[in-house]
Amino acid sequence: MTADGGDPTPDYDDDPLPRTLCDTTVLAALEDAPAGALWRLAESGRQLDANVVRIPPGRQVDAHREPDLDVLLLVLAGEGSLTAPDGTQLLRAGTLTWLPHGSTRALAAGAQGLTYLTVHRRRPGMRIKPSGTAAPSAGRPQRQ
Repeated sequence: MTADGGDPTPDYDDDPLPRTLCDTTVLAALEDAPAGALWRLAESGRQLDANVVRIPPGRQVDAHREPDLDVLLLVLAGEGSLTAPDGTQLLRAGTLTWLPHGSTRALAAGAQGLTYLTVHRRRPGMRIKPSGTAAPSAGRPQRQ
């Protein structure tokens, strides 16, 4: 209500609108899909990053560690395995896995390949600093 007792008329003209971005069942059904990202969230102003990724049969993502970001991984199609220091877990369509920041993991596709969605906080863009500022460790560009 407004101060005069009337109902306010909201102005929605500048509000962001929900929208469908892709059909993951179509992406997951692609039999000859290439390895790598089949789709990426690219909308401006977003706070998240998301990807639909395909690992072909018999291929893998080698062991790596993500120091900064928690990642949700949802298997859309196929099957495979997640290997971490505490062992190996089977991944199949419908499996939702949390990969906490700092964790080490490797993914391997099974006989039908593995297609999955990942979602995590958006990484800030790289920024070039003026000379004379401390260099980032390990020779990597500084993210801010």
